[in-house]
Amino acid sequence: MKKHTGKTLSPFLLFFGLLFLYGCVANKNTAIDRKMQNLTARYNYIYNSNVLLTEYNETLLQSYADNYGQILQVYLDPEPQVNLVLTPGIENKQLDEVIFKGQTIINEKSFSNYIDDSYMLMGKANYLKGNYFISSEYFDYVAKTYNNNLKTFVMAMNWKARSQMQLNNMVVADKILDTMLRAADDLKKDIAEPLATTAQMRIYQKRNNEAILLLQNAIRLAPEKQLRIRWQYILAQLQEKEKDYQNAFINFTKVENSNAPFEMYFHANLNRIKLRAIISGYKINEEQALLALLKDDKNFDYTDQIYYQVGELFYTEGNLVKAEENYQKSIQKSTRNQNQKALSYLKVADLNFKEFKNYIRAKLYYDSAVTILPKNFADYDNIVKKTNNLQYLVDRYTLISKEDTAQFISRLSEGERMAKVKDYLRPKVEVSNPSNPTGNDLLSNIASPNQSLNPNLPNGTGNTFYFNNSAAISNGFADFKKRWGNRQLEDNWRQSARSSAQDNNQVLAGSNVATGINPSNAQNTSTDNSQTSIEKQFIDNLPVTPELLAASNQKIIDAYFEIASFYQQELNDIPEANRVYLELLKRYPENNHLAAIYYSLYLNYKDTEAGKSNEYRQQVLNKFPESNFAKSILDPAYSAKQDQLENIINEQYNKVFDNYARKDYGNVVKQVNENLLAYPNSDLAPQYAYLKAIAIGRTSKVDALLTEFNSITTLYPNDLIIVPLVRDHLKYIDANLAEFKQRPVALIDFDSNEPRFVAQNPIADNKPKPIENINAADNKQPKTVTKPADKQVEPTATIKPIESKPASIFSTATSNTYYYVIDVADASLTLSSSRYGVGQFNRGNYPDNDLAHKLVELDDDQLIYVTSFVDLEDAKIYEESIKGQLKNIMKVPVTKYKSFIISKENFEKLTDRSRINEYLEFYKNNY
Repeated sequence: MKKHTGKTLSPFLLFFGLLFLYGCVANKNTAIDRKMQNLTARYNYIYNSNVLLTEYNETLLQSYADNYGQILQVYLDPEPQVNLVLTPGIENKQLDEVIFKGQTIINEKSFSNYIDDSYMLMGKANYLKGNYFISSEYFDYVAKTYNNNLKTFVMAMNWKARSQMQLNNMVVADKILDTMLRAADDLKKDIAEPLATTAQMRIYQKRNNEAILLLQNAIRLAPEKQLRIRWQYILAQLQEKEKDYQNAFINFTKVENSNAPFEMYFHANLNRIKLRAIISGYKINEEQALLALLKDDKNFDYTDQIYYQVGELFYTEGNLVKAEENYQKSIQKSTRNQNQKALSYLKVADLNFKEFKNYIRAKLYYDSAVTILPKNFADYDNIVKKTNNLQYLVDRYTLISKEDTAQFISRLSEGERMAKVKDYLRPKVEVSNPSNPTGNDLLSNIASPNQSLNPNLPNGTGNTFYFNNSAAISNGFADFKKRWGNRQLEDNWRQSARSSAQDNNQVLAGSNVATGINPSNAQNTSTDNSQTSIEKQFIDNLPVTPELLAASNQKIIDAYFEIASFYQQELNDIPEANRVYLELLKRYPENNHLAAIYYSLYLNYKDTEAGKSNEYRQQVLNKFPESNFAKSILDPAYSAKQDQLENIINEQYNKVFDNYARKDYGNVVKQVNENLLAYPNSDLAPQYAYLKAIAIGRTSKVDALLTEFNSITTLYPNDLIIVPLVRDHLKYIDANLAEFKQRPVALIDFDSNEPRFVAQNPIADNKPKPIENINAADNKQPKTVTKPADKQVEPTATIKPIESKPASIFSTATSNTYYYVIDVADASLTLSSSRYGVGQFNRGNYPDNDLAHKLVELDDDQLIYVTSFVDLEDAKIYEESIKGQLKNIMKVPVTKYKSFIISKENFEKLTDRSRINEYLEFYKNNY
């Protein structure tokens, strides 16, 4: 037996062991040290880091959820955020280990040849963690420090461009890619990823043809098989989008025959079938081929997408009813893929909006789509705008339905009335009928106040129905709990772990129209939710008197008129506008909008039915010869002349006001008389007369002032700016007449900025009183045809996904101080007379609310703001009251100013025009 205990270690092994140990602990710039550092850095750190990144990417490939409803991302990256939200990088042990290894090489292997690789590894790890700012800095450092190494430079620039794209700095990223491509011309290998990154940029820029060429080259050069398959699919998507169906079909077929992930294989097959139908023109076979996919159990989770593609086939061949039917099936079958459900909602909405002209139905589906679609979805902002505009129609059709219902019930006997109210207020579900998609019904089914888009619901009757059998329910619940445990009743309940997107998108299949009943004289919504209390309130508010019935009729008239104007001006749907105008004339042949209706019908029929057009033309000329409509018919340039005249009148008023501010009262009286003689019917006539009255009050005794004030109330009884103020003046003078009689001149105190004339009660505290809408009880003057889309309309009640708001310096947090702001986009204009007009309106209409108005001057804008309101609702009521008077209050062109509501905290952040524009966008999206 051999003895080994006396053997010594081989000198060769001992030498290399010591050398290895030396290489690990030493950090010297010697030839041996550099070799050892290269050896250990490459095989102990770089190699292991690349293994960790490969494992991470393989895991990401298994969990990454692609949205096949749009062009896929070139890499497995999140889509760039429209409004960047900075978040901490994700916690991941693999990526943290890669960063640690990179830092170790830099700190301990500083003389090795792998420092650039270390920075690249750290940049990639931070990129995958979502730390795009940090990753961009790493790649920028590598590109600048190692620019003599062409491959390293190109790869660093490639990843830097990807980082900037994720930060939504598209202009910066595009410049980086241009620099990279110029350098990459001399690179013979490793060019596939730079080409693919550039293709992604071209996709973002909607330069699809360039992206196609780049991807074709990238696919040819790509070393990694899964990337080639993914890029081949994206190439096919782009070719389909550019209507190159033949090549798209070829590439989808290649993906289908490759080793693609199952979901990609399924969608490639789905698109291949659809494109074959488009190319060959044989619809029936392709429809059958698509529906045959439903028989394969593997496709169970893709039923919604199959029906969607069938709908696309029918849409392509023009069978719109069948197309909608299949889109509806897609919605009903969509339980997991919220993106697909959103696309199907959008298709149904577009069909109803563009083809069927059923705007009420379109609004419901747009509303549902918006609740699910991500904010970076292409054309998202336009969809939201369209939804908000269509809300205008829904609100008015709903109002007509409510008022018609209230009038119908008020005509019943008391016994019948109570029964009908109980039936009306009982919640019901109306099933939508996609087979009759045309026409805009008035939502006037008095038995169905609560409408929804929910699909068919089971209605069981008798004990044979499962949910009427308590024993069956009990057994079923026990079996369910034994198998699944305690699961919440919700979509995707089988999944114990879901993505945040799934959690955020638990929404109904449709949107609910707000159907709260507010008959014509309803004042307050009852806080008591008991059915009896609601029924009693409803009955009490029925229009049972002639006055209340007239008010209810006026609401219906105004709603019809506004609907028709919206169809005509915003939707450019002339036939539908004519239909509503004629319906209004049929129901209410005598109404306060006749001149505007006749003029609109005259214009609408002008190019199609000359006889009808001439008939309505004569109606305007014969019945309303002094109206602006008649003058416009006789003189087509009348409107332009009126605009020019209004600007002249404003300029003249400003000159008078300048003399008033200088206390040149004699010239004030003279100029007012001249202007009233020249423009007796001007909307500014009451304001001219008021300046004259105050000027006389500053120079004459009280009797002359009273004469002027009484003349104003007599000549301009319907004015809402000056007359309320003058009436308060008269009350104060009457209460203190003896004192006024003793004065040498009626008005002895004067403050050119803010003359205080109205007696105000002492304010007990600093809290402003609630604002009342001065227009609420007034009979409005006949309206001209205006664009209603500018009006901010409260959206109907819908279930919105819980999602984080885009980052903004502005906040939606509730405040205890709100301002009403008029932004004048011209710093050179003098606003003294306009501010005076705001003050007149406030003192005349809200004398007890202690409202003040102030001016803030920015570089390019001037902000007149009214302060302050205790809550947003008060500010909105004030906005509604002053909105109709702004044209007469502001002595500047209407194109120069806009108004909005803002909290005190947000107002302090308005520093320049860009901030104002940013807030206006924020205001539109959040209020």
